[in-house]
Amino acid sequence: MDGVESDIIELLRHDQLISAQTVKLTQLGGGVSSDVFLVEEVGKRFVVKRALPRLKVKDNWEANTSRNRVEYEFLRYLQGILPDCAPTVFAVGDGYFAMEYLGPEYKNWKELLLAGDCRVEVAAQAAKLLGTLHRISYGDAELAHRFETTANFHQLRTDPYLITTGSRHPALQKLFAAEAVRLEQTRECLVHGDLSPKNILIGNGRLVLLDCEVAWYGDPAFDLAFLINHLLLKSLYHAPLDRGLQSLIEEFIREYFFQRKLDAGAAHSLASRTSKLLLMLLLARIDGKSPVEYLRSDCKCNFVRSFVFDRLPRSGTDLNPLILDWFGCLRTQAWR
Repeated sequence: MDGVESDIIELLRHDQLISAQTVKLTQLGGGVSSDVFLVEEVGKRFVVKRALPRLKVKDNWEANTSRNRVEYEFLRYLQGILPDCAPTVFAVGDGYFAMEYLGPEYKNWKELLLAGDCRVEVAAQAAKLLGTLHRISYGDAELAHRFETTANFHQLRTDPYLITTGSRHPALQKLFAAEAVRLEQTRECLVHGDLSPKNILIGNGRLVLLDCEVAWYGDPAFDLAFLINHLLLKSLYHAPLDRGLQSLIEEFIREYFFQRKLDAGAAHSLASRTSKLLLMLLLARIDGKSPVEYLRSDCKCNFVRSFVFDRLPRSGTDLNPLILDWFGCLRTQAWR
Protein backbone atom coordinates (compact mmCIF):
# COMPACT_ATOMS: atom_id res chain seq x y z
CA MET A 1 0.00 0.00 0.00
CA ASP A 2 1.52 3.35 -1.02
CA GLY A 3 1.44 6.65 0.88
CA VAL A 4 -1.64 7.98 -0.91
CA GLU A 5 -3.69 4.91 -0.04
CA SER A 6 -2.50 4.97 3.58
CA ASP A 7 -3.45 8.66 3.88
CA ILE A 8 -6.93 8.01 2.52
CA ILE A 9 -7.55 5.06 4.83
CA GLU A 10 -6.40 7.15 7.78
CA LEU A 11 -8.79 9.95 6.80
CA LEU A 12 -11.73 7.56 6.39
CA ARG A 13 -11.05 5.92 9.74
CA HIS A 14 -10.75 9.30 11.43
CA ASP A 15 -14.13 10.34 9.98
CA GLN A 16 -15.67 6.96 10.89
CA LEU A 17 -16.54 6.00 7.32
CA ILE A 18 -14.74 2.67 7.71
CA SER A 19 -14.17 0.51 10.77
CA ALA A 20 -12.77 -2.85 9.64
CA GLN A 21 -9.06 -3.56 9.95
CA THR A 22 -9.00 -5.05 6.44
CA VAL A 23 -9.89 -2.48 3.80
CA LYS A 24 -9.28 -2.80 0.06
CA LEU A 25 -8.61 0.26 -2.11
CA THR A 26 -8.73 0.06 -5.92
CA GLN A 27 -7.71 3.06 -7.95
CA LEU A 28 -10.30 4.13 -10.52
CA GLY A 29 -9.86 6.43 -13.48
CA GLY A 30 -9.68 9.90 -11.93
CA GLY A 31 -8.53 11.80 -14.99
CA VAL A 32 -5.81 14.39 -14.48
CA SER A 33 -7.20 16.29 -11.51
CA SER A 34 -8.01 13.80 -8.73
CA ASP A 35 -7.25 10.51 -7.05
CA VAL A 36 -10.35 8.30 -7.12
CA PHE A 37 -10.58 5.01 -5.22
CA LEU A 38 -13.13 2.27 -4.75
CA VAL A 39 -13.20 1.51 -1.01
CA GLU A 40 -14.28 -2.00 0.05
CA GLU A 41 -14.72 -3.50 3.47
CA VAL A 42 -17.08 -6.23 4.65
CA GLY A 43 -20.62 -5.30 3.60
CA LYS A 44 -19.69 -1.88 2.25
CA ARG A 45 -18.47 -0.39 -1.04
CA PHE A 46 -18.19 3.27 -1.94
CA VAL A 47 -16.03 5.71 -3.90
CA VAL A 48 -13.79 8.37 -2.41
CA LYS A 49 -12.44 11.26 -4.48
CA ARG A 50 -9.59 13.54 -3.46
CA ALA A 51 -8.57 16.57 -5.51
CA LEU A 52 -4.91 17.02 -6.42
CA PRO A 53 -3.15 20.37 -5.86
CA ARG A 54 -1.21 19.87 -9.11
CA LEU A 55 -2.90 18.32 -12.10
CA LYS A 56 -1.28 15.43 -13.95
CA VAL A 57 -0.45 17.18 -17.24
CA LYS A 58 2.78 18.21 -18.98
CA ASP A 59 2.35 21.91 -18.19
CA ASN A 60 2.42 23.34 -14.68
CA TRP A 61 -1.25 23.45 -13.66
CA GLU A 62 -2.17 24.03 -10.03
CA ALA A 63 -5.63 24.42 -8.48
CA ASN A 64 -7.18 24.84 -5.05
CA THR A 65 -8.31 21.53 -3.55
CA SER A 66 -11.40 23.21 -2.05
CA ARG A 67 -13.02 22.27 -5.36
CA ASN A 68 -13.83 18.91 -3.74
CA ARG A 69 -16.50 20.62 -1.62
CA VAL A 70 -17.80 22.46 -4.70
CA GLU A 71 -18.29 19.12 -6.43
CA TYR A 72 -20.03 17.68 -3.38
CA GLU A 73 -22.42 20.65 -3.23
CA PHE A 74 -23.15 20.44 -6.97
CA LEU A 75 -24.02 16.75 -6.76
CA ARG A 76 -26.30 17.39 -3.77
CA TYR A 77 -28.12 20.07 -5.76
CA LEU A 78 -28.40 17.86 -8.85
CA GLN A 79 -29.78 15.04 -6.69
CA GLY A 80 -32.52 17.36 -5.54
CA ILE A 81 -33.74 18.26 -9.03
CA LEU A 82 -32.76 15.18 -11.11
CA PRO A 83 -32.11 12.33 -8.64
CA ASP A 84 -31.46 9.67 -11.31
CA CYS A 85 -28.73 11.83 -12.86
CA ALA A 86 -26.39 12.07 -9.84
CA PRO A 87 -24.61 9.54 -7.65
CA THR A 88 -25.58 9.67 -3.99
CA VAL A 89 -23.01 11.65 -2.01
CA PHE A 90 -22.96 10.99 1.72
CA ALA A 91 -19.83 12.51 3.28
CA VAL A 92 -17.38 15.33 2.75
CA GLY A 93 -14.15 15.71 4.70
CA ASP A 94 -10.76 17.37 4.65
CA GLY A 95 -9.93 17.42 0.95
CA TYR A 96 -12.18 14.54 -0.13
CA PHE A 97 -15.77 13.42 -0.47
CA ALA A 98 -17.48 10.03 -0.62
CA MET A 99 -20.24 8.80 -2.93
CA GLU A 100 -21.98 5.63 -4.02
CA TYR A 101 -20.26 3.12 -6.29
CA LEU A 102 -22.35 2.60 -9.39
CA GLY A 103 -20.80 -0.66 -10.56
CA PRO A 104 -19.39 -2.12 -13.79
CA GLU A 105 -22.78 -2.19 -15.52
CA TYR A 106 -22.43 1.58 -16.02
CA LYS A 107 -20.51 2.42 -19.20
CA ASN A 108 -18.49 5.54 -19.86
CA TRP A 109 -19.91 7.61 -22.74
CA LYS A 110 -16.46 8.64 -23.97
CA GLU A 111 -15.37 5.03 -24.32
CA LEU A 112 -18.60 4.17 -26.14
CA LEU A 113 -18.15 7.06 -28.58
CA LEU A 114 -14.52 6.17 -29.32
CA ALA A 115 -15.63 2.59 -29.97
CA GLY A 116 -18.16 3.86 -32.53
CA ASP A 117 -21.30 3.55 -30.36
CA CYS A 118 -22.89 6.90 -31.21
CA ARG A 119 -26.55 6.50 -30.26
CA VAL A 120 -28.60 9.65 -30.77
CA GLU A 121 -30.87 8.82 -27.83
CA VAL A 122 -27.93 9.15 -25.40
CA ALA A 123 -27.27 12.66 -26.69
CA ALA A 124 -30.95 13.49 -26.22
CA GLN A 125 -30.77 12.29 -22.60
CA ALA A 126 -27.67 14.44 -21.98
CA ALA A 127 -29.39 17.45 -23.52
CA LYS A 128 -32.48 16.96 -21.38
CA LEU A 129 -30.31 16.81 -18.27
CA LEU A 130 -28.29 19.92 -19.17
CA GLY A 131 -31.25 21.95 -20.38
CA THR A 132 -33.20 21.16 -17.21
CA LEU A 133 -30.25 22.04 -14.96
CA HIS A 134 -29.72 25.37 -16.71
CA ARG A 135 -33.42 26.24 -16.81
CA ILE A 136 -34.15 25.46 -13.15
CA SER A 137 -31.03 27.18 -11.81
CA TYR A 138 -31.42 30.28 -14.00
CA GLY A 139 -31.56 33.56 -12.07
CA ASP A 140 -31.31 31.89 -8.64
CA ALA A 141 -29.61 34.42 -6.33
CA GLU A 142 -28.94 31.86 -3.57
CA LEU A 143 -27.22 29.50 -6.01
CA ALA A 144 -25.27 32.39 -7.49
CA HIS A 145 -23.91 33.12 -4.03
CA ARG A 146 -23.23 29.47 -3.17
CA PHE A 147 -21.41 28.82 -6.43
CA GLU A 148 -19.46 32.06 -6.67
CA THR A 149 -16.42 30.02 -7.68
CA THR A 150 -14.93 32.24 -10.36
CA ALA A 151 -11.40 31.92 -8.92
CA ASN A 152 -11.71 28.14 -9.20
CA PHE A 153 -13.17 28.42 -12.72
CA HIS A 154 -10.27 30.69 -13.70
CA GLN A 155 -7.67 28.17 -12.44
CA LEU A 156 -9.32 25.20 -14.12
CA ARG A 157 -10.88 26.67 -17.25
CA THR A 158 -10.27 30.24 -18.42
CA ASP A 159 -6.53 30.19 -17.73
CA PRO A 160 -5.58 26.72 -19.08
CA TYR A 161 -8.05 26.76 -21.97
CA LEU A 162 -8.41 30.38 -23.10
CA ILE A 163 -5.47 32.39 -21.74
CA THR A 164 -2.86 29.68 -22.38
CA THR A 165 -4.13 28.84 -25.87
CA GLY A 166 -4.28 32.52 -26.80
CA SER A 167 -0.69 33.03 -25.64
CA ARG A 168 0.41 30.22 -27.97
CA HIS A 169 -1.32 31.84 -30.96
CA PRO A 170 -0.45 35.57 -30.84
CA ALA A 171 -2.65 36.40 -33.84
CA LEU A 172 -5.71 35.29 -31.85
CA GLN A 173 -4.55 36.30 -28.37
CA LYS A 174 -6.73 39.42 -28.03
CA LEU A 175 -9.84 37.44 -28.98
CA PHE A 176 -9.09 34.74 -26.40
CA ALA A 177 -8.29 37.29 -23.67
CA ALA A 178 -11.48 39.27 -24.33
CA GLU A 179 -13.58 36.10 -24.23
CA ALA A 180 -12.00 35.08 -20.91
CA VAL A 181 -13.03 38.42 -19.39
CA ARG A 182 -16.55 38.25 -20.84
CA LEU A 183 -17.03 34.67 -19.67
CA GLU A 184 -15.93 35.34 -16.09
CA GLN A 185 -18.31 38.32 -15.85
CA THR A 186 -21.43 36.42 -16.95
CA ARG A 187 -23.88 35.15 -14.30
CA GLU A 188 -26.94 33.28 -15.59
CA CYS A 189 -27.24 29.76 -14.20
CA LEU A 190 -25.41 26.83 -12.63
CA VAL A 191 -22.75 25.48 -14.97
CA HIS A 192 -21.14 22.04 -14.67
CA GLY A 193 -17.85 23.25 -16.13
CA ASP A 194 -16.48 19.86 -17.27
CA LEU A 195 -19.30 18.49 -19.39
CA SER A 196 -17.29 15.88 -21.25
CA PRO A 197 -18.47 12.42 -22.33
CA LYS A 198 -15.83 10.96 -19.99
CA ASN A 199 -17.85 12.40 -17.09
CA ILE A 200 -21.11 10.75 -18.10
CA LEU A 201 -22.00 7.16 -17.21
CA ILE A 202 -24.81 5.20 -18.85
CA GLY A 203 -26.49 2.18 -17.29
CA ASN A 204 -29.68 0.76 -15.77
CA GLY A 205 -31.74 3.23 -17.79
CA ARG A 206 -29.89 6.15 -16.19
CA LEU A 207 -27.51 8.80 -17.44
CA VAL A 208 -25.33 9.86 -14.50
CA LEU A 209 -23.20 13.00 -14.34
CA LEU A 210 -19.84 12.99 -12.54
CA ASP A 211 -16.75 15.21 -12.00
CA CYS A 212 -18.40 18.51 -11.12
CA GLU A 213 -15.42 20.14 -9.40
CA VAL A 214 -15.45 23.10 -11.82
CA ALA A 215 -19.10 23.93 -11.05
CA TRP A 216 -19.71 27.66 -11.28
CA TYR A 217 -22.65 30.05 -11.50
CA GLY A 218 -21.98 31.57 -14.90
CA ASP A 219 -22.55 31.27 -18.62
CA PRO A 220 -24.45 28.19 -19.91
CA ALA A 221 -22.68 28.64 -23.26
CA PHE A 222 -19.60 27.12 -21.66
CA ASP A 223 -21.28 23.76 -20.95
CA LEU A 224 -22.83 23.69 -24.39
CA ALA A 225 -19.58 24.51 -26.18
CA PHE A 226 -17.54 22.17 -23.99
CA LEU A 227 -19.63 19.09 -24.77
CA ILE A 228 -20.16 19.85 -28.46
CA ASN A 229 -16.41 20.38 -28.76
CA HIS A 230 -15.75 16.87 -27.46
CA LEU A 231 -18.31 15.42 -29.86
CA LEU A 232 -16.76 17.23 -32.85
CA LEU A 233 -13.32 15.96 -31.88
CA LYS A 234 -14.68 12.41 -31.69
CA SER A 235 -15.94 12.79 -35.26
CA LEU A 236 -12.43 13.90 -36.27
CA TYR A 237 -10.96 10.88 -34.48
CA HIS A 238 -13.15 8.55 -36.56
CA ALA A 239 -12.62 10.37 -39.88
CA PRO A 240 -12.83 9.38 -42.67
CA LEU A 241 -15.38 6.98 -41.18
CA ASP A 242 -18.79 8.53 -40.53
CA ARG A 243 -20.19 7.31 -37.21
CA GLY A 244 -23.32 9.48 -37.30
CA LEU A 245 -22.00 12.16 -34.96
CA GLN A 246 -23.50 14.99 -36.99
CA SER A 247 -27.02 13.70 -36.34
CA LEU A 248 -26.11 13.10 -32.71
CA ILE A 249 -24.89 16.69 -32.23
CA GLU A 250 -27.87 18.18 -34.06
CA GLU A 251 -30.24 16.22 -31.80
CA PHE A 252 -28.32 17.34 -28.71
CA ILE A 253 -28.66 21.01 -29.73
CA ARG A 254 -32.33 20.66 -30.66
CA GLU A 255 -33.29 18.94 -27.41
CA TYR A 256 -31.23 21.30 -25.26
CA PHE A 257 -32.95 24.41 -26.64
CA PHE A 258 -36.33 22.68 -26.38
CA GLN A 259 -35.68 22.12 -22.68
CA ARG A 260 -34.51 25.69 -22.10
CA LYS A 261 -37.73 27.26 -23.45
CA LEU A 262 -35.97 30.54 -24.30
CA ASP A 263 -37.47 33.33 -26.37
CA ALA A 264 -35.98 33.89 -29.83
CA GLY A 265 -33.63 36.67 -28.76
CA ALA A 266 -32.20 34.80 -25.77
CA ALA A 267 -31.80 31.61 -27.81
CA HIS A 268 -29.94 33.47 -30.56
CA SER A 269 -27.63 35.14 -28.03
CA LEU A 270 -26.82 31.82 -26.35
CA ALA A 271 -26.19 30.05 -29.67
CA SER A 272 -23.92 32.87 -30.86
CA ARG A 273 -21.86 32.82 -27.65
CA THR A 274 -21.64 29.04 -27.86
CA SER A 275 -20.34 29.02 -31.44
CA LYS A 276 -17.54 31.48 -30.59
CA LEU A 277 -16.53 29.56 -27.49
CA LEU A 278 -16.70 26.31 -29.44
CA LEU A 279 -14.06 27.51 -31.90
CA MET A 280 -11.79 28.53 -29.04
CA LEU A 281 -12.24 25.26 -27.17
CA LEU A 282 -11.49 23.25 -30.32
CA LEU A 283 -8.10 24.93 -30.52
CA ALA A 284 -7.61 24.67 -26.75
CA ARG A 285 -7.92 20.88 -26.84
CA ILE A 286 -5.07 20.81 -29.36
CA ASP A 287 -2.77 23.56 -28.06
CA GLY A 288 -3.90 24.36 -24.49
CA LYS A 289 -2.80 22.81 -21.21
CA SER A 290 -5.09 19.79 -21.61
CA PRO A 291 -4.85 18.42 -25.17
CA VAL A 292 -7.02 15.42 -26.02
CA GLU A 293 -5.00 12.23 -25.95
CA TYR A 294 -6.70 10.47 -28.87
CA LEU A 295 -5.72 12.92 -31.65
CA ARG A 296 -2.09 12.14 -32.37
CA SER A 297 -1.58 12.79 -36.07
CA ASP A 298 -0.29 16.15 -37.27
CA CYS A 299 -2.84 15.98 -40.08
CA LYS A 300 -5.83 15.94 -37.73
CA CYS A 301 -4.39 18.49 -35.30
CA ASN A 302 -3.65 20.84 -38.20
CA PHE A 303 -7.21 20.37 -39.47
CA VAL A 304 -8.47 21.85 -36.19
CA ARG A 305 -5.97 24.73 -36.32
CA SER A 306 -6.91 25.58 -39.90
CA PHE A 307 -10.65 25.36 -39.20
CA VAL A 308 -10.39 27.71 -36.22
CA PHE A 309 -7.97 30.19 -37.80
CA ASP A 310 -10.19 30.53 -40.87
CA ARG A 311 -13.35 31.23 -38.83
CA LEU A 312 -12.63 32.72 -35.42
CA PRO A 313 -11.50 36.22 -36.51
CA ARG A 314 -14.78 36.62 -38.41
CA SER A 315 -16.94 34.54 -36.08
CA GLY A 316 -20.53 35.61 -36.14
CA THR A 317 -21.81 32.31 -37.38
CA ASP A 318 -24.73 30.77 -35.55
CA LEU A 319 -24.27 27.37 -33.95
CA ASN A 320 -26.08 25.10 -36.42
CA PRO A 321 -24.31 26.52 -39.51
CA LEU A 322 -20.97 26.04 -37.76
CA ILE A 323 -21.76 22.35 -37.18
CA LEU A 324 -22.71 21.93 -40.84
CA ASP A 325 -19.49 23.67 -41.85
CA TRP A 326 -17.37 21.32 -39.69
CA PHE A 327 -18.86 18.16 -41.13
CA GLY A 328 -18.72 19.52 -44.67
CA CYS A 329 -14.99 20.12 -44.24
CA LEU A 330 -14.50 16.65 -42.73
CA ARG A 331 -16.08 15.01 -45.76
CA THR A 332 -13.98 16.90 -48.32
CA GLN A 333 -10.64 16.43 -46.51
CA ALA A 334 -8.17 14.03 -48.11
CA TRP A 335 -7.23 12.01 -45.01
CA ARG A 336 -3.98 10.10 -44.94
